[in-house]
Amino acid sequence: MSLTGKHILSCDLFDRDMLEELFLLADLLQPVARGHRVCRVLEGAVLGSLFFEASTRTRLSFDSAFLRLGGAVSDTTGVTVTSITKGESLADTSRVVSGYFDVLVVRHPDEQAVHEIASATHVPVLNGGNGGGEHPTQALLDLYTLRSEFARMGKSLKGSRIALIGDLRHGRTVHSLLRLLSLYEGLTIVCVSPPSLPMPRELLDRAARRGHRIEETDNASVGLKDADVVYATRIQKERFTSTETAFDYSADFRVDGALVNGVCKPEVVIMHPLPRDSTAGANDLSNDLDQDVRLAIFRQTDAGIPTRMALFASVLGVAHQVGSSLRDADWYRPKYIGPNDAPFYSLQ
Repeated sequence: MSLTGKHILSCDLFDRDMLEELFLLADLLQPVARGHRVCRVLEGAVLGSLFFEASTRTRLSFDSAFLRLGGAVSDTTGVTVTSITKGESLADTSRVVSGYFDVLVVRHPDEQAVHEIASATHVPVLNGGNGGGEHPTQALLDLYTLRSEFARMGKSLKGSRIALIGDLRHGRTVHSLLRLLSLYEGLTIVCVSPPSLPMPRELLDRAARRGHRIEETDNASVGLKDADVVYATRIQKERFTSTETAFDYSADFRVDGALVNGVCKPEVVIMHPLPRDSTAGANDLSNDLDQDVRLAIFRQTDAGIPTRMALFASVLGVAHQVGSSLRDADWYRPKYIGPNDAPFYSLQ
C-alpha cells in the first residue's frame, strides 16, 4: 500500500514491507540528514507544525527533516497562542490551517485530538505524540536505530531479548514501539515496571498472538538479564491522574553502569526516547553510561531526521524522485558529530 496522502496516526498502519521501504529510503537520505548532500524534492511545499504540548526533539526534528527536503515550515507551540483559547473547536482550527499547508504535524495531550483533527482536514496529518497513546514516528526512528545497531554487529532482530523498563503504562513511545516490534518474529519482550505502571494488556496480548514470548517483572535485575536491547523511558508524571503516584518507583529501576554490566549481554544496545529525567531521585537512565559506546540515545535522535524525511517524501508522493535529485553540499561539515560519539558512528 502506498503512503501517499495518508494520515500517519498509528503504527497499526505499517507492515513489514512498508517499514523496509521507509528504512531503505532513510538510508538514501542519511547524507542529506547530515548535511553532506542536498535534496529539494519538497521545494514549494509548506508544513504546518502544530504542537499543543511541549517538545524539543520531535518538533525540531520534524522541522529539520522538512527543511532539508527543500520545504518551508510554519509552526506554533502551545494552546495559548491559538484561537482555541477563544473557544474555537479543534475541527474549525484544523479546517482553517489545512487551507494553509500541504501537510500537518500535530502533538496534543489529548489522545483523541489528533484523530479529530485528521477527520476534519483534507491534508495528511502526522501524529507527533497524542497524550499517553502513541508516538509512531518515534517508534520508526527507534526501530531504524535498532536495525542499524544490529546490522553493525552482524546480528538479526529475530530471536532477540528486548527489555522495556520504566513507565510502561503512560509511555507512548513504548506503546508504539511494541506495535512495530510485534511485526517481527521470535522476540522475547520483557516489560519491567512497578505493578502500578504496567504495559497495557491489549498490546501484550497482541504481541503474544503474533508468537512473541512476553515476560513481566518488577525486578530490573531479572528483567534485564541477558538483554540484547534495553529501552528505558522516564516516569510520565504529567500524565498521572489525581490518584496516581510514582511512590513505588525506587532506585532499583535506575538503568546505570552497574546494572547493565552486571546482567546484560556485553554487546547490549541501550536506548531511551529522551528526555531523560536528570533530577535527583528520578531513577531514570543514568549519565554514568554517557561515554559507553553501547549507549545509542544520540544515534536515536540523529535517526529522527532521515526517518522523518523518508516519511514526508512518501506521504507527499515524491519518494521516487529522491535518488535523482541528490547533489553534493558545498558548505563545511565537521568530521565528528560529538565528543562522546563512538568511532564506528563518527566515521560513517
